Parts: sequence; structure tokens; C-alpha cells
Amino acid sequence: MIHAQHDPALVVHLVRQLPLRYTAGADHAFDRPAHVRAGSGLAWVGERLAVVQDDANFIALVDPTTGLADCVVLPAGADGVRQFDTGRGNKKQKFDLEALVSIDEPDGPMLLAIGSGSSKKRERVLTVRRAGEADETLALIAAPGLYEALQEATDFSGSDMNLEGAVLIGDVLRLFGRGNGEATKHRVPLDATCDVHWPSVRAYLAQPEHVAPPKPTRLQQYALGEANGIRLSFTDATVAWGDRSDRPLILYTAAAEGSPDSRRDGEVAGSAIGVLDPRGDATVMRYALLRDPHGALLPLKVEGIACGRADSRQVYVVLDLDDPDAPSLLCELRLDGPWPQPNAPA
Repeated sequence: MIHAQHDPALVVHLVRQLPLRYTAGADHAFDRPAHVRAGSGLAWVGERLAVVQDDANFIALVDPTTGLADCVVLPAGADGVRQFDTGRGNKKQKFDLEALVSIDEPDGPMLLAIGSGSSKKRERVLTVRRAGEADETLALIAAPGLYEALQEATDFSGSDMNLEGAVLIGDVLRLFGRGNGEATKHRVPLDATCDVHWPSVRAYLAQPEHVAPPKPTRLQQYALGEANGIRLSFTDATVAWGDRSDRPLILYTAAAEGSPDSRRDGEVAGSAIGVLDPRGDATVMRYALLRDPHGALLPLKVEGIACGRADSRQVYVVLDLDDPDAPSLLCELRLDGPWPQPNAPA
């Protein structure tokens, strides 16, 4: 178990926040609202930030200077709908895409979005090539074999698996599991990571009925601290500012949410930005809680993170308000204090 330490010297400043809205407005033919209604993962595609949504079948391609977004339309659910919530009575049908990572391919970046695995309907993986281009292609792949392998690794999955983040380190896809599920007689919820061999995952996704998925390795558990007495749990992660080493610096987000299990929302006490630094003899894990200018905890749910491009102090996060009628917010943050700096790119 690696224990994260709250470090009061680490400071997170909110520079600005932008509501996320589609440039073209609403499109009722595709069951798309005028705004980006959720934000569960964040990754760069060219000069834009891709935002994956756990309860709407769209990926938003966001201009980080304006908050305006173009749209990648994902396959519809039952009855042709692409929005899922309690009010519609169809929340259990959502794809629940939670983790998003951009992978360099010979023909450009490929977006890989990964379902949470918190139910059978959420055991899917999405790939999008050339997102936003005229020759954009996407595939939504049922991946029960991969999720079965992850579930069987109980020191990763815990009592109630809920994948929330992913990073690519060389040929390794590192998955981040959120421990906000229910405890059972035999298992407790875990915040944990595991590694899977990315070329083997790619081969499995190309032929899931004929190729065996890789087994997870390097299982690691974490205690992430708390906010207002509620335990923090992973919501996303990213490799810091192009760190190309085999032991890169990783930034992560975590939320303290009083949810009864991995499928239901709860009251949010606060969120944290943290750093995993494995570069010494032992991994160092520190975090800062998001506070207002008066020092009070901000009751915000940070769900996605991407490093900025201005310098190694700029970070973008996306806030999920858990309100289908309100746009998610893209926030530009500045990290001050003794945050560790990444290795130089290779």
C-alpha cells in the first residue's frame, strides 16, 4: 500500500473556467444537447482537448481558449438515444466511458476510451482514429474477456471494479481503479493500479472472440487521504508534460464523494490534485486539496486531467457537475509550490 500525504505547501490556483458548449448547438436528430453535459476523461488531440462523457454518447473536441466544442458522435443506445440519466429512466443503459488516453499511431493520434466495468453493459472500449477529420473512424468494442481478467485480479478490482483513468508508458497501459464501491463480506473497495501489455490489448480488441486478453501485472494499492472525513478515490491520471522515461511522473485527480456504490452519485466533499513520483528508491505520493481564496474546500468533482502546454505549471481539469442540464466546466489551473518537475522529453 502506498499512502498519499497531504502537503500544504502544494498550491493549486484556479486561473479560469469555461462552460463547455457545442459550436453547432443542440442537434435533436442525434439526441445531443447544446452543452457538454459530463466530463469523465481528458486528453489532447492536436490543439484541442478531447472530453469523454460517461452519460452521453459523444466525445467533445474542445478549443481550450473558448470552451467551444465540435463533436464525435458515438453509436446510439436503445431506441436511438445518446443521453442517459435518472430523469429519463435509462441510466443503467449508459456506456459509462470513464478513462481516456491519446495514443500516437503512424496515421496520427488515436483516442482510446475505456468503460468503467462497473456492470456488464459497461465492459466496452472505444477507439477513435483521426478524431474530427473527414476520414474519422471509430469502433465500439465489447471486451468481456479483458474485464474478466481485470475482475479476477482481486487485488486490483476489489469489491466493485470502477476503472477511472489510464496512461500509456511505453508498451504498458496502466489502469487506475476507483475504490468507491460497496464492501462485501470478502472484499473491500480499492484504489489501485495495474499494468496490461498494450500491444496485446490492441490485438485482443481487433479480434476479441479469437485472441486472449493479457493478464494484468504490477498490481498496486493506494490510500489517497480524505477531504472532510470522506476518503479520496481516483478519478483520472496523466503522464506529466511529455515525460518519456520508463518511470514517469504522473499527475492524478481524486474526489471525495459519499456515493453508496460505483453506480450511484453522492455528495461531493472536495477534490484533490496529486502527484505520483516513482523516480527515487520509493514512490512518493503527495496531493493538494482544491480550495477557494479563503481556504475553504471547494465541493467540486474533478474527473479529468491533462497537462497544459504553456509550461510545467499549467494543468487543465474538467469538472463533472452531475447535472444533465448544466454544462461541464473546463478549468485551467496553475500549480505553485514544490511540485516535482518532469524529466526532459526523450
